Amino acid sequence: MAEKVFKKDDIIFRQGDEAKAFYKVLDGSVGIFANYDGSEDVKLAEIKKGEFFGEMAVIDAAPRTGTARVLENGTRVLEISTLELNDYFAEDPDSISGLMIVLSSRLRGLTKEYDHVKEVAAKLHLDDQDQDDDFLLDLKKYNYYYKVRPGSTTKPSAEILREEAANKKHSDGFAKNVVSYQKGTVICREGDLVDCMYDIHWGRVGIYSNFGTPDQVELTVLGADNFFGEMGMISGQPRSATAVALDDNTTVEIIYPQDFRELFEKNPLKVDMILKHLSNRLRVLTRQYLEECEKIVKSTGALV
Repeated sequence: MAEKVFKKDDIIFRQGDEAKAFYKVLDGSVGIFANYDGSEDVKLAEIKKGEFFGEMAVIDAAPRTGTARVLENGTRVLEISTLELNDYFAEDPDSISGLMIVLSSRLRGLTKEYDHVKEVAAKLHLDDQDQDDDFLLDLKKYNYYYKVRPGSTTKPSAEILREEAANKKHSDGFAKNVVSYQKGTVICREGDLVDCMYDIHWGRVGIYSNFGTPDQVELTVLGADNFFGEMGMISGQPRSATAVALDDNTTVEIIYPQDFRELFEKNPLKVDMILKHLSNRLRVLTRQYLEECEKIVKSTGALV
């Protein structure tokens, strides 16, 4: 780990670079740009004191999806290499929750954007009088993202997928709170305020909206070695869906925020799995979002 000082407009890394480190801003600020040095570059985010950047590429070993440019003279950052990640967590265990908060915050924001782009796509077949100024502005925005961020749709390489598949089972190693449920048991209910997440060790868990009502919808079924409920734990907001055990003796590990320090000390691989899970969700959602942008651009043509 090393502290580095930069001048305004210095480049810390470029879009497409191999990820070898992530960073925490100690003083000053850093901008994240898409298509930097291109004809339509734009600032995607501004990272300020105490915030992380570049962490997603390190967690899942994918190329950089943006360029990091320094916005203020004297900006100081802490550079943490991939090989130093565990050492950094050992020195500052609270940073584990910090990284999870960063990733979950981006997931929440992008989920809202994704829901909106699908609404815009549904309007493409409306009459012109129903396509207001806001709708046309949306089209321009999606045209921009389609054009300048094609690299963000890159899928993980076969090598990365093989490495992830070779990971140990989630049930391996230290686990503090392990509970078994009988088939049909509601593990957590939509609307609940519960400060924990879950890791499935054995069996299947169904995720439902409007569970137990005529409007019930099965959103997905998760098997062993899957996490769920992390967004509710991190955000402190009510659960957005209901989780139900689908097999007798469905076994899950319950993880609370205060457990991360002990979990890292006794089973650091589990922490790595959680961070990779969040990062992968974000990359998948980004790819889906940009695919919707592409559909809109190709459907509208001259409109954008």
